[in-house]
Amino acid sequence: MQTPITVTALNNQIKTLLESTFLHILVEGEVSRVTYHSSGHLYFTLKDENSSISCVMFRGNNRNLKFRLEEGLRVIINGSVSVYTPRGSYQINCIMIEPAGAGALALAYEQLKKKLEAKGYFDKEKKKSIPRFVNSVALVTSKTGAALQDMKRVAAKRWPLVKIILIDTLVQGEGAALAIAKNIKRADTLGVDVIIIARGGGSLEDLWAFNEEIVADAVFGAKTPIVSAVGHEIDFMISDFTADLRAPTPSAAMEMILPDINEMRIYIDNLFENYDEIIKRVLQKKEESLKHLFYLYKQNNLLSKIELFQKETADLKNRYESYLAFLLQKKENSLKDVAFSLDESMRKVLLLKSDILLSLHRSFENNDPSKKSKKGFAQIVKDGKITALEELEKGDNIELLDAYRVVEASVTDKRSC
Repeated sequence: MQTPITVTALNNQIKTLLESTFLHILVEGEVSRVTYHSSGHLYFTLKDENSSISCVMFRGNNRNLKFRLEEGLRVIINGSVSVYTPRGSYQINCIMIEPAGAGALALAYEQLKKKLEAKGYFDKEKKKSIPRFVNSVALVTSKTGAALQDMKRVAAKRWPLVKIILIDTLVQGEGAALAIAKNIKRADTLGVDVIIIARGGGSLEDLWAFNEEIVADAVFGAKTPIVSAVGHEIDFMISDFTADLRAPTPSAAMEMILPDINEMRIYIDNLFENYDEIIKRVLQKKEESLKHLFYLYKQNNLLSKIELFQKETADLKNRYESYLAFLLQKKENSLKDVAFSLDESMRKVLLLKSDILLSLHRSFENNDPSKKSKKGFAQIVKDGKITALEELEKGDNIELLDAYRVVEASVTDKRSC
């Protein structure tokens, strides 16, 4: 009869058998139930249409994983089978994980790009503008790289006035991402106008440090405008999308942010010419304004007003004298006419009066009492008027006149003959 063994002994035998038999395996499946533990270990389940198996990737290996496991992702696992004796369970101990059908770096790139885009790292309205005239630049790059020499050469030719501050930085390999992020933060404290993070061309693996999230965080958080100039024109890094300006190459970065000194010389010459023309126009305009003001001053100052009033007074005096002379001449002419007319009128009046006087004289002669007086005849005067006899009434007081005497009488009786 077989002697029984303990559960622990059985699990140990199974562990020895499985771990020695499945020491190196490659398994493809779909990721499910992913858990990133606070310890740094990664736990998930790998499954296909009919089965599933537990998997673990310990912290040491997990640190080298370039992408992030997501639900439903299809992967290829390189590892071994391990048995957890206390529970009698087995799992795959993952050494490496690669995406099925796509490279790990390409997947990690897309995952991080999508994540940062969702956080607003690529929003155009959050980009800082590059100053028109850059006086100082901080270069976050390797002091031994060709990129540094290319940038210095372009700067010396294009705008030698710029001040360049080099911050020697590890740009490739282990620890490069951390070094880049640290030096970006350092450059941000120097008060420069622009920060350029740069590296020459290379493979995706060589340039990978610029695709790390820590670098993207440093670029996005900087207060100084940042230009990303990594690799060649065909290379697009995460830092390119996060930076305020992307340059296709390091030398192109200098060309993009620095003015051309020859163009500036021409520009300054044109400015001086335009300045001269503007000054001439301004002076001419001011001269015209000054002349106009001087004219207004002459027209409106006290002496000018006095002269004007004197001139107006003299003019009025001349006009008055002319008008008075005209009136006098007119009156003189009228007086002559009046004198002539008066003479004519007086002559006519005298002639008329002479005729009347002559007529009266004749009448007087004809009515002279001395000539008319006859014995027994007298004029009857009542109340100073010659009155006919038939007009008298009884009691009237009358006067009887002839050529020589006046007799007062009274009517005592009146009767017809």
